[in-house]
Amino acid sequence: MKTGKTLFDLTGKVCLVTGANRGLGRAIAIGLAEAGGDVVVACRDPVGGAAVAREIEARGRRALAVPCDIGRWPDIDALVSTIYEHFGRCDVLVNNAGIAHDLLPIANVDEAMFDRFFQVNTKGPMHLASLVAQRMAQGGGGSIVNIVTFGAVKAGGFLSMYCASKAAMRSLSRVMAEEWAPQGIRVNAIAPGPFRTDMLEGLAEGTDGFMEYTIQTTVLKRIAEPEEIVGPVVFLASEASSFVTGQTLAVCGGGLSL
Repeated sequence: MKTGKTLFDLTGKVCLVTGANRGLGRAIAIGLAEAGGDVVVACRDPVGGAAVAREIEARGRRALAVPCDIGRWPDIDALVSTIYEHFGRCDVLVNNAGIAHDLLPIANVDEAMFDRFFQVNTKGPMHLASLVAQRMAQGGGGSIVNIVTFGAVKAGGFLSMYCASKAAMRSLSRVMAEEWAPQGIRVNAIAPGPFRTDMLEGLAEGTDGFMEYTIQTTVLKRIAEPEEIVGPVVFLASEASSFVTGQTLAVCGGGLSL
């Protein structure tokens, strides 16, 4: 059993991060590398993914950039095959990729929008986790971290598809934890509050007072920087959380108490 700082050491671990070309995904990918992990950078943007892979390699870790649209199951199948052909294993999966939408009344949600949000935020991450978990089970286990949102626990008006699809993923995280625990696989979710990302800034652009309102939902009365997500992810990815599974960790400046 590791102790002290070594509890958080990911040396020798292969970590897969989706949506890793920017925002929280980029911060997570680099943070896992700094904790010792080799990292698979999965995202739709091949140029951005390659750039993050180079940043990881500059830190002395192995990296592999793989183009992938998390909303397309064939892309996910190919992603998993590529990882195991290249590294032969995957010890940590961080399901980070997702999409959000501008403030919108439920009455304005059409069928195509409903399907797209659940496809990207729920169906794709579920399929990826299932494929990786089957391989993890053969290798002695691993850790899966699903990035959801503050709104998956405390949904807000006019963000129906984002909140609902992420809430479904939060529920699936608990199901996964119970199903896969016998195979040595831990599954947890992280519910971030406001982080300074392109997604948050995009939401703020079309709504007067959005940033100020968002800040007031936190106890710390500020917006977090992307790097502040790294500690919680490394904790859940590493042996530091060896007795933690099926949980949702709120990383939201005190906006939630679970």
